[in-house]
Amino acid sequence: MSFYRNAVWFVKGLQEYTKSGYEAAAKRFAAGDLEVNLSGRSFMVTGANSGIGKATAQEIANRGGTVHMVCRNKGRAEAAQSEIVEQSKNQNVHVHIVDMSSARQVWEFAQSFSQNNTLHVLINNAGCMVNQRELTEEGLEKNFATNTLGTYILTTALIPALKKAEDPRVVTVSSGGMLTQKLNVADLQFEKGTFDGTMAYAQNKRQQVILTERWAAQHKEIHFSSMHPGWADTPAVQSSMPSFHAKMQGKLRTEAMGADTVVWLAVSPAATKQPSGLFFQDRTAVATHLPLASSRSTPQEEEKLLAALEEFAQKFKP
Repeated sequence: MSFYRNAVWFVKGLQEYTKSGYEAAAKRFAAGDLEVNLSGRSFMVTGANSGIGKATAQEIANRGGTVHMVCRNKGRAEAAQSEIVEQSKNQNVHVHIVDMSSARQVWEFAQSFSQNNTLHVLINNAGCMVNQRELTEEGLEKNFATNTLGTYILTTALIPALKKAEDPRVVTVSSGGMLTQKLNVADLQFEKGTFDGTMAYAQNKRQQVILTERWAAQHKEIHFSSMHPGWADTPAVQSSMPSFHAKMQGKLRTEAMGADTVVWLAVSPAATKQPSGLFFQDRTAVATHLPLASSRSTPQEEEKLLAALEEFAQKFKP
């Protein structure tokens, strides 16, 4: 079944996830959807120093929004901050140094931020694809710690602050790769069998989509969405998938194309006319499962995922 999913997904990707797929989809975009003045609104973007995160932060700053860049590397973050400020002429761009793979750091940051700042929109963009099984200092598998647990802790910790804001939103940058995976709650940290970084990443991205659906059901005051940016030419793709990057030269989307739907979901009035909890591609809600792919999870499996994440979250809460 995984071979079938991978094959169907790759054919779909060549048609839809490439630069030409974006250009075809963009023909139906409503011209005025991103003509928004964001002054007075506060946005947090994780992984904002490069790739889709930086492109998203730039577009928000261009429209007058206050941007909180959450990044791991201080030097790269400050360099990106300077570029964003220079291009946008918007001084309200702030850097916060946080390692999203450290549950304790994420907790401490979220608690401190909530006490001192207003937040209208959280954009969960930070992610990693480590191709060898690697443990964090807290003893967690690094992909899981960054992509799933870090996202879970940051979002749940910031929900009270978001509920105080007008038109609050949470946008999570997932991946179409999640279509190849059925939730495997029995092995969240990939301790069994041969480790496959691409599979681990796709599994984490499936988990993010499930979390988005669950949060939307639990917190009606906030508009939640997840999305697939398509196959974009970013530093992360270059470093974690070099053979794929080389094979797809000339066919990959630009970073701005990858960020387009993130920005649309974060700022456009049209986005919140869509139901909360959906998965988007090129400004359109799309299916979260391939046809005949047997990738659906049961409510019981999803409850187990949430319970496991909450247990980890409480373990590392300061």
